[in-house]
Amino acid sequence: MKGAQRDSNSGRSLVWATLVWLLPVTLLLSQARENLARSRETAITRAIEMVSPAVAGINVIKLQKGPRPYGLLFDDTIWSTIFPETYRRVKSLGSGLVLSSDGYIVTNAHVVEHAAEVIVTLPGGAEYEVRNIFQDPLSDIALLKIDAQGLPMVKLGDSDDLMIGEWAVALGNPLGLFDVNMQPTATLGIISGLHMDFGHKEPGRVYQDMIQTDASINPGNSGGPLVNADGEVIGINSFIFTEGAYSAGSIGIGFAIPINRVREIVEELKTKGRVDRDIRTGLHGRPVDRATQRYLGLPERRGLMITIVEEGSPGDRAGLRPGDIILETNGRPVHTGLDFRYIVEEDLLKAGDKLQMKIWRDGEEMVITMELGR
Repeated sequence: MKGAQRDSNSGRSLVWATLVWLLPVTLLLSQARENLARSRETAITRAIEMVSPAVAGINVIKLQKGPRPYGLLFDDTIWSTIFPETYRRVKSLGSGLVLSSDGYIVTNAHVVEHAAEVIVTLPGGAEYEVRNIFQDPLSDIALLKIDAQGLPMVKLGDSDDLMIGEWAVALGNPLGLFDVNMQPTATLGIISGLHMDFGHKEPGRVYQDMIQTDASINPGNSGGPLVNADGEVIGINSFIFTEGAYSAGSIGIGFAIPINRVREIVEELKTKGRVDRDIRTGLHGRPVDRATQRYLGLPERRGLMITIVEEGSPGDRAGLRPGDIILETNGRPVHTGLDFRYIVEEDLLKAGDKLQMKIWRDGEEMVITMELGR
């Protein structure tokens, strides 16, 4: 019995000795794994981890007008009295960024325009139907509101303080991949260019002072954030260049709206529900022809001659009068009324903003400042 007792005690001692030896080894292995994981972390992985919880996938249903039955065989005017117009549901998608914990989300206006239904999906799979959409089509910015509280927020950077060559990460929902694992997709690149001005890239939409990146951006990325290596949002991804009409994929030339402009537009959308682009000048005019050039002694045939100044209008208050020739507006030449309008739109001006105009009056040039009215 004593021998058995000694064997039992020896066994327990061996177990304890093994445990005592294994414990520090296990701790060391665990620490090694943790250190290995830390060694794989970079500024980029941390930036993605910081911003991803606030990136949303956006699914949109739009109604598109369809053809009437036998529309090719019969006159549409007559046939419309027999068959009403038909519409079909078309799905599209985009990305968004949570701006506030109470459910405000920014995206591109072109993502949600003409939408009949908009569903926002957050990381993890929670879905929300959008109840309110506020848009500024000219700047291609839209603000969505969902019924949610306690949403994650991210830090917005300063898009006036960027360097060509610094890291940039595009996060979003390219080609609907957000729905595969309920997480945004990340692509990496650099800031390739700054202050890229495109003017009216398409009717009613202006892209000025854009950020260029070679981070891969594809259909569905529109409205998602462009992020720097510090995890700050510096822009909203908006459009790409492709090889041609039959190719829609990324070729490494993408563009984002600077976050400083987004911040300004969003604040107005949030407080007023719209950006007041309904401006008034009270001016009427016509292009300068050769006869007018000779009569007024203009060195060359250019400019827009004011023919009418409405009483009490912004133009009247600025001191403009019939016969003045508008040569430049905000430093750009003006030849027609359309030129004038495009300059106002390309500068994303609104009621209350000021215009500097170089005019020709009484044989000399002068500069007049006019505040745009409503």
